[in-house]
Amino acid sequence: MYGWIWRHLPGNAWVRAFISLILALAVVYALFEYVFPWAEPLLPFNDVTVDDAQGAHR
Repeated sequence: MYGWIWRHLPGNAWVRAFISLILALAVVYALFEYVFPWAEPLLPFNDVTVDDAQGAHR
């Protein structure tokens, strides 16, 4: 897959590397701005099953 993308990018190796960096940054930006905030309510990170008040031994 990466070879196919690399072959289809225009320019020499330096231009391809720069375009690849820009594309990777765009993907990371899209994930943090759109995908992760959309998926966060669907994930069970705030579902706490441990009760702090019961059985605390000190």
